[in-house]
Amino acid sequence: MAVRTRGELVNGLLVYAGGTRYDGVTGTDRHMADRLAGFADVLYVDPPRPLTSGLRDPETGEAGHLLREVRPGLWRLSPVAPPAAYRPGVDRLTAALARRAVRGAARRLGRDIAAVVVAGSTDLLDVAPGARTVRYVTDDLVAGAGLIRMPAARLARAERSMTSRAGAVAVVSPGLVDRVSRLGRKASLVPNGCDVSAYAGIDDAPLPADLPEELSGVPVAGFVGHVNARIDIALLEAVADSGTPLVLVGPVSAGYEPARWPLLVERPNVHWVGRKAYQELPSYLRVIDVGLTPYTATAFNRASFPLKTLEYLAAGRGVISTDLPATEWLAAGPLIPVARTPHEFAAAVAAELNVPRTPALVRRRRAFAARHDWHQRVRLLADLLGLDIREVAGR
Repeated sequence: MAVRTRGELVNGLLVYAGGTRYDGVTGTDRHMADRLAGFADVLYVDPPRPLTSGLRDPETGEAGHLLREVRPGLWRLSPVAPPAAYRPGVDRLTAALARRAVRGAARRLGRDIAAVVVAGSTDLLDVAPGARTVRYVTDDLVAGAGLIRMPAARLARAERSMTSRAGAVAVVSPGLVDRVSRLGRKASLVPNGCDVSAYAGIDDAPLPADLPEELSGVPVAGFVGHVNARIDIALLEAVADSGTPLVLVGPVSAGYEPARWPLLVERPNVHWVGRKAYQELPSYLRVIDVGLTPYTATAFNRASFPLKTLEYLAAGRGVISTDLPATEWLAAGPLIPVARTPHEFAAAVAAELNVPRTPALVRRRRAFAARHDWHQRVRLLADLLGLDIREVAGR
């Protein structure tokens, strides 16, 4: 069996500053950090937590900067920040306090910081002079300023500064390559990936207890992910209008479609089960026959690279997506039909549900997804960090 060995950073620490909490919805940052921890010691840094949201960590109840071990070789730091942490002027203090917290965590771990990846909006590039640095742009934060409730001007300034100072710049989608080039830098494309092995036993996964048993015997469409302003509710309504059973898996943001969302999930053919742990997803995808990527046509979404599209294929399921540059880049052809209007979307879902899920088709979907496995993606980021990833026989 091939096992990976740690590379040049074996005696150092790789700091990964995420755009979301490590224990949040499992996305790009957590997938990358988890896999980088197979080759180097990694300190994952949550976005700083303003004191106005509570002096204590919501998970543990502990006060102050919180450092904890996730597993051997991977630690998580949850720093605190002053009130109004992201207002102009205060944001510089927030970043300074976060850098101090990171340096303190490294001292407690007895390691020097050898490399830094900044994927969030808090500037930690200068946390360790001489360290390799990568700015990893996983979203067009300026275009999504309203969604994440941060000032667009502040995000634009931070993006310009980090892009100009980072040793290397990586981006998650083709559209972001062009955005970074307009800032005067060349960006390496490091797209999102998937974990095909996570769905190896999907047809033997236990059926979810919070879904009706009869769903296991009928064609079902499903959405897995965070329900927020990125999601076009009209597309979900159109699928529900067709009478197709619709399973929705994931948390919903406060204030999302306050009138239409409650009406959607009250329909007898719609089943919303809320947020589920990543490890539970095979059970829900076992029930789903066609996965949905119903993104709105915004600049923020066009710069994104939805994880769910590849996850559906990794599970051997069909996919219907809206028209996104990331989908076009995948060049999956008939494996990912594209629809633009609610009518087209519902019709495409119905057509895909009528396609028999043969073993050959499942293998084809999974083989395509395997070409985009996270282990391929992490190699791209590791190259920018100068991290030598090798495979040796053993164990």
